Amino acid sequence: MVNAEWLHSFVAFAETMNFTHAARRLHVSQPALHVQIRKLSEELGVALYARNGRVLTLTGAGQRVLAFARDQRERTERLVEEVSGIARAQAVVLAAGEGSFLYLLGGALRAFQAGKHGRLQVLTRDREGAIAAVRLGEAHLAVTVTDEVPSGLTARKLARVGAAAILPQGHPLARRRRLSTRDLRDEAIIAPIEGRPLRAALAHAWSELGAAWRPAIEANGWEVMMRFAALGLGIAVVNDFCAPPKGTVRRPLSGLPSVQYQLLRARDRPLSAAGDGLAAAIIADFGKRGDAPRS
Repeated sequence: MVNAEWLHSFVAFAETMNFTHAARRLHVSQPALHVQIRKLSEELGVALYARNGRVLTLTGAGQRVLAFARDQRERTERLVEEVSGIARAQAVVLAAGEGSFLYLLGGALRAFQAGKHGRLQVLTRDREGAIAAVRLGEAHLAVTVTDEVPSGLTARKLARVGAAAILPQGHPLARRRRLSTRDLRDEAIIAPIEGRPLRAALAHAWSELGAAWRPAIEANGWEVMMRFAALGLGIAVVNDFCAPPKGTVRRPLSGLPSVQYQLLRARDRPLSAAGDGLAAAIIADFGKRGDAPRS
């Protein structure tokens, strides 16, 4: 049986990746924390973290232990509540991108709150961060773009979302009701940073048009991109659920593939009643929208 105190200490360390900060959180000395983590590593027979210069990172085994330890902590808390009969408001953690929280999840979050299922905590994460948060037990649920089901997780399809162009009201193209990538070929484009699905789709579309792909501005986040468009710095290409800021218009944009938003959870980690309530609220709210591309 793995020592519960060692696991508790490992969670604090893994959440900070800093022995000094973790020891302060646990109210123990740094040498004492080092001993606990070392004993846990020796008990399991694996390295839990690696050092690269001054940077510490969890190993694959360390990530699995972190997810297990978080799960055990939640199970213990639920057991104490059941045995004592003193129920506390359950917390459920949802990871998603900023744009999802601003434009996609509002209705579901309101419904969850109205149902008084428990306390909600949110983590703003990109796709990779949201998936990692669920895998490591940092989040119970995630909403993100993915066509495949990440290993170790289960997925529920929510909606396919198309692309849109955000441009100033006075722009010549603003008079059209719909636009295509060909229409934007020679325009100054405000695009997501490297690594985002839409960025890769834009580069491919410009290649198909036989045009050089050179975005005028690269920005991280729909809000920033659309604000730049409002300033007249270019045309922002975003997911079509984004609400255009004052002084701009949104036009559906063809020539780019739609993306699949999915609700993710850990395959072998049961949800609490609060987690089930949030998942149900998200699925129900997306069900009202339909599952068709909005481009």
